[in-house]
Amino acid sequence: MELPSSMLPQKKKSPSKSPKNLESQFFQALKSNLKKLNRKLLLTRVETWVSPGVPDLLICDEKGLFHFLELKVTGSSVVRLSPHQVSWLTAHKLSSSWVLIRQQKPKQLNPIIYLYHAKDVMDLQKHGLKTNPALSFEHKLNWVKLFDLICPI
Repeated sequence: MELPSSMLPQKKKSPSKSPKNLESQFFQALKSNLKKLNRKLLLTRVETWVSPGVPDLLICDEKGLFHFLELKVTGSSVVRLSPHQVSWLTAHKLSSSWVLIRQQKPKQLNPIIYLYHAKDVMDLQKHGLKTNPALSFEHKLNWVKLFDLICPI
C-alpha cells in the first residue's frame, strides 16, 4: 500500500528569498542597530494596502519631525520600484523621504548599502544603482552617519 504524499516525511523548506521577506529581514537589522544608537527615533511600519506607494517606514525623530524610508533589497543594479512608489516619492520630493537599498550579489561577501533622496527616484527608476547616491557603504554600514542624514539632529 502506498501512502499519500501528504503523509510522507517532508523536506524542510528553506526560508523564503522573496523580496518582501528580504526587505523584512533588512528592516529587522535596521531596527536592532537603531537600538544601539544614542537616538530616540520611533519607527512605524506602514501598511501599503492603506495607500499604495507610501514608503515602508515612518520615522519620528527627537524633534517630532517625520521622515519616510522605502526599503529595497536587490541582487543586481536594478531597483524595482512600483509606479505608485515612484509617484509618491516624486510628489514628496521636497520632504525628508528616502530610499534605502541593500545590494547583495550572490558571490558578494558583504552587502552594499545605498541611500537616495526622493528627488532622485526618477533617475533611480531609470538607471538603477548607477545613479549617484546621497550616501553609500561598501564595507561596514555606519548607522550613525546614515540616521544623521535621514533625521538630522
